[in-house]
Amino acid sequence: MKARVTIMLKDGVLDPQGEAIRHALAGLGHKGVDGVRQGKIIELDLAETDPDTARTELTRMCEGLLANTVIEKYSIELL
Repeated sequence: MKARVTIMLKDGVLDPQGEAIRHALAGLGHKGVDGVRQGKIIELDLAETDPDTARTELTRMCEGLLANTVIEKYSIELL
């Protein structure tokens, strides 16, 4: 089973990389971009075949390693 975890900074957390991207886009002539938030996507190939068990294990992975839950939120998608 394949899974995709999307990790983004929580709302209200300053995103300096997103702001740098927004500034660079403006410098390249792309006007009208009012805000950019950047994050990361992690795709995993899992041996698990049960969706509920996979989601539980992925949640444990996110809480334990993949996401800093103090400042980041995550979503899990089974593919």
